[in-house]
Amino acid sequence: MGFGCQECISTSQAESPPRQEEFPPDETMKITGEIYQVGGGGLSSPEDAAIYLIDFKGHGALVDAGCGHFHDRVMGNIKARGTKPDAIQYLLLTHCHYDHTGGAEDIRKATGCLVVAHEPDASFLEKGDDEVTAARWYGEKMEPLPVDRRLILPREEIPLGDRTLEAVHIPGHSPGSVVYLTESEGRRVLFGQDVHGPLDSSLLSNRDDYLRSLELIISLEADILCEGHYGIYRGKTEIENFVRSFM
Repeated sequence: MGFGCQECISTSQAESPPRQEEFPPDETMKITGEIYQVGGGGLSSPEDAAIYLIDFKGHGALVDAGCGHFHDRVMGNIKARGTKPDAIQYLLLTHCHYDHTGGAEDIRKATGCLVVAHEPDASFLEKGDDEVTAARWYGEKMEPLPVDRRLILPREEIPLGDRTLEAVHIPGHSPGSVVYLTESEGRRVLFGQDVHGPLDSSLLSNRDDYLRSLELIISLEADILCEGHYGIYRGKTEIENFVRSFM
């Protein structure tokens, strides 16, 4: 989520993130030759968390879906990268919050992809829980969202073509938060999304879990971190410093 509230468990996480650089609507941010940012910030609706595209030789996945207000623009950005909508096999949700999931059903309809989420966040999505998904924070209603694959283990592999992604459970910001880890061009790329929090009782956040999860994220030794609102971090030292700034 991109903002905090008065009841945050940890006020340090409630600070507004720096404004992301805005990109023209016909461009995307290149992270590697296989990974691009296609939504969030100036690429789609301002309240969207980042949306990342992975394309491994025609086998595609999206990480998160934004709020869904600028769906056509997101799809246009995907096509501009040369990825066909029907090549998107998965929508990998990092957690249940509305700025990451509100656009999920439209993406599923446009691509035929499978929606992936970790327990227990999958349950809140399928129930259409407006409070735990933070839809109310955005003045929206969370429509019940069926989840095609429920992740239940601390770490699970997801095949994508002849490559894999690993989902790692990192509870704290939400009970079912996950990060996704893969390799691209010889570098370990981590989709960490809301590493920064915030923590809030209405979201069922847990500070002890969150701090343990931050240590776990550091231990993954990523070379590139793709965060949900704070942008892209490169290099193990820069990533560790960023993560530790929230401890």
